[in-house]
Amino acid sequence: MIRILGTIFAGLLGLAFGSFLNVCLSRWPEGESVVRPRSHCRDCDHALAWWENVPLVSWLALRGRCRKCGAWIGWRYPVVELAVGGLWGIVGCRLFGQFEFIGVAPYPNLGLPQFGFVPAVATMFFLFLMVGIAVLDAERFWIADRVVLPGAALGLAFPLLFESLVQMPIRWHSTFWIEIGERLLGVFLAAGLVLLIRWLYKLIRKREGMGLGDVKLMAMLAAWLGLPGALLAFGLGAVLGSVAAFVLLAVPARDSESWAATKLPFGTFLCIGGIVSSLWGEQMIAAYLHWAGLSGIS
Repeated sequence: MIRILGTIFAGLLGLAFGSFLNVCLSRWPEGESVVRPRSHCRDCDHALAWWENVPLVSWLALRGRCRKCGAWIGWRYPVVELAVGGLWGIVGCRLFGQFEFIGVAPYPNLGLPQFGFVPAVATMFFLFLMVGIAVLDAERFWIADRVVLPGAALGLAFPLLFESLVQMPIRWHSTFWIEIGERLLGVFLAAGLVLLIRWLYKLIRKREGMGLGDVKLMAMLAAWLGLPGALLAFGLGAVLGSVAAFVLLAVPARDSESWAATKLPFGTFLCIGGIVSSLWGEQMIAAYLHWAGLSGIS
């Protein structure tokens, strides 16, 4: 019962935060405050009543249109709310479903199947950021430095926070500092990988293929997930991006060259890979190592 109630609570909380994320995605790129004025229709400025602002339910009740002017609200609103609510529900299910096994390793990766309250909250925050960055890049081809750089710093600071809660004070001879050093090295290696690919693409194609935002996003993924998790996210993102490119290639176009010039939001695919890696990455990496016969190698 506690697992069901915990999952429902986490999912409903995710719907509420997904609604707030929609406000941020609509207003922040325009330089508007995310606090004032109150939620309103962006076409006719109709201020929404409380019942028009209930996550997901209001969109369904209004059939995706403004009650006053009938303007189309957009699919992004329910999709973002469902994404955050669903992902937070998964984390809540894991946390409350294994409540009696809260003990975790001192330096957890976000992909651990068993974790306590603090890592669960950190995972929810990471997933919240991933959904926001994915949508922002898909809509505007923009990965904001004001999101990924503080996000990377928080990813590196999380183990320090967690360790301070587990062990006071942090001992200088603890392996904790080795973990921090490895995580920091992973950040530079992950960012360097994307920089290398970006340089090779530009060298061969004589044009930009990846933006620097993708480089910083990869560094953020490594800060949160570690280098193996970030590489898994990159691989998944590359596969998803390739599938999207093949779909564009298969769709008939007036200009035969138009598909090749179409920009794809690689940051969006990278974020999806990061979400998968954070929730199931440890199991996926372990399964691959077992398949490759490397599971017993240390």
